[in-house]
This record gives sequence, C-alpha cells and structure tokens, in this order.
Amino acid sequence: MRPLAKRKRDREPTIALINIVFLMLVFFMVAGTLAPPLDRSLKLVETRELDGAAPPDALIVHPDGRLVYRGDIQLDAASFIAALPEEDREVVRLLPDRDLPARDLVSLTRALREAGAQKVLLVSERAMQ
Repeated sequence: MRPLAKRKRDREPTIALINIVFLMLVFFMVAGTLAPPLDRSLKLVETRELDGAAPPDALIVHPDGRLVYRGDIQLDAASFIAALPEEDREVVRLLPDRDLPARDLVSLTRALREAGAQKVLLVSERAMQ
C-alpha cells in the first residue's frame, strides 16, 4: 500500500489582490472628490487678447537681480522701502522674472520684510488648462 502524500494546497493570492484593488478604489474616490468640478454653465473670461502689462505699483525683479519700480531702478530692498510713503509699505507687490533663481527671490522677500514691508505679494501668471 502506498502512503498518503500530504497534499499541499496552492493558495492563490486573491485576498492580497482584492485588498490592493479595494485600496485603489478608496484612493480614487477620495482623490476625485477633493476639488469639486466647475459648473458646466460657467464661461471663463478669455485673456488671449490682453496685454501682459505689469501692475504700475509692482516692484519688478529681473533675472540678474535688478529692481525696477515705476520705471526707476532701485538700489536694494531697504532703499526701496525707505522711499515708499508709509501707507504703501503695508503691501508690496513683487513681480519676479521667471528666470530669477528661487533663492534670490526668497532672500529679496526676506529683505523687504526686514526693511519694513508688512506683507509681500508675488504677482504671477496663472494658466488654467
């Protein structure tokens, strides 16, 4: 007589696969509800024909670090803030060139705050696709 061999059950990894699919389902349900969709009847303003002119009261920063305010070249952040009237020091609008290194932008905003600017706002271009 032949001894009975132990049967080895080959378990399929269906439980693990079900868990992965369930986690993916939960992820996509949460990710899909973070931003509500725009109203379909909403028609956005088209700005293709508008001139991209800087606001007149913005401090323009060129890639080489040169500061320009209303057509006049500024020496540094401290002299720029000192030349502003007291009421204009509350909010300073900064218009950086896209090629300006980030570390220069951060150090300039820090210098503006230390010189007396209450709030520094970055003016940028926004593209909605």
